[in-house]
Amino acid sequence: MPDSLPQSSVSADNPTGRACGWRRLALLLAVALGIRIAAAVFWQAQVAGDRFVFGDSESYWTLARGIAAGEPFEYGRNGPRIFRTPGYPALLAPLFLVFGGDPPVIAARCLSAVFSTIAVAGAWLLAWRLFGPAAAWLAGLAAASYPGLIALGVLVLTEPVFCALLPLQLLLWSAAWQAGGQRRRLLLALVAGLAAAAATLVRPSWLLFVPFAAAIGLVFGRPRTRHALIAAGLIAGLIAGMLPWWLRNARVAGHFVPTTLQMGASLYDGLNPQATGASDMAYVPHFIEIERRAEASGEANLEDPFEYRLDRRMRDAALAWARENPSKALRLALVKFVRIWNVWPNEPAFSTTIVRLAVAATYLPLLLLGLAGAAWTARRGWPYALCWLPALYLTLMHIVFVGSIRYREPAMIGLIVLAAGVAAAWGGRENWPSAIGRDAGGGRAGWG
Repeated sequence: MPDSLPQSSVSADNPTGRACGWRRLALLLAVALGIRIAAAVFWQAQVAGDRFVFGDSESYWTLARGIAAGEPFEYGRNGPRIFRTPGYPALLAPLFLVFGGDPPVIAARCLSAVFSTIAVAGAWLLAWRLFGPAAAWLAGLAAASYPGLIALGVLVLTEPVFCALLPLQLLLWSAAWQAGGQRRRLLLALVAGLAAAAATLVRPSWLLFVPFAAAIGLVFGRPRTRHALIAAGLIAGLIAGMLPWWLRNARVAGHFVPTTLQMGASLYDGLNPQATGASDMAYVPHFIEIERRAEASGEANLEDPFEYRLDRRMRDAALAWARENPSKALRLALVKFVRIWNVWPNEPAFSTTIVRLAVAATYLPLLLLGLAGAAWTARRGWPYALCWLPALYLTLMHIVFVGSIRYREPAMIGLIVLAAGVAAAWGGRENWPSAIGRDAGGGRAGWG
């Protein structure tokens, strides 16, 4: 968290300047929220109507209705019980308590707009901690107006909530790195781990980010003792936050299930003879039929729940195809990479000339400035690496599964922070050497 507001308007003996600074931040967030709510209203009126465009939304809506009604957490009566993680449905459930059994979809879109606005605040806070006030305002303005984050704020999907939690985790991890004293460092790391668990319960693919990033820090970073202490706290927090879900899944499935029993389906979605890099779940009924026949013939292990066996069948089929077709799997990975980082939407329905120009004109400058920021801060300390590591991690995940520009947008928050740092330094608004590169103890906090 920043210790104060911009020095130009805030000082210990200037409460008026401090209040003015907070009012400016509140105005920025109010404008960001207004833009997102207006976009949500437009989207529902002109595109979606009172329905969901993405199939995943219906499943979250159904699970949320069940939570509000006090029913078992399962998708449909006697349906899959580990189909989704509970984070997002639990956030939607209050809408059913407030509006009754059939809430207006626009209420869920407005909730997404709120979380997308919280992501703007997260970018502002992270840029402040790493680069100073000028970069914080640039990051806040960029995040508030970035079309990718605005678009997420109209959808009934997990991404808006994930975008709010991701910078919080990075902020806490950075604070742990820069903290003085092992006890404070460990406490902040523990809280960062809890934030990682919350993000995972919303977006299951985030589960491995903590061990992934911690391993990179331990191998390439210095001092290793600090990385090891913080990694221990993070992993402890992650385990503590995930443990109730793990215990519940063990009771339901009879096996350890770290996130959901959709991993097999998602893996086959990305690795199969008809895969194109985009998502197409048309194959699922075929696998259900195969598993039902195995059940009827006595070939299936009936001690395991049907959804567990179905998940394993699809997972094994995906891995077998990848082993037998390594060159095709590699070509698919390249296709998915392009889909993730494309300069405009992949789907023709969302790729009109105006949309293409708007996306390219905003995305490309931020991406290039963000990459420049990653290069400039490469040896300036671990907190700066944390800004680009989500982009690397999510890319590696989705070149295995399926690719879409939707999956890159959370990672853009860290790149926006780096882009703001570069822009502030190049514009002379920050003193580059003093704005970055020193930890809380005053020493250089580089990779080696």
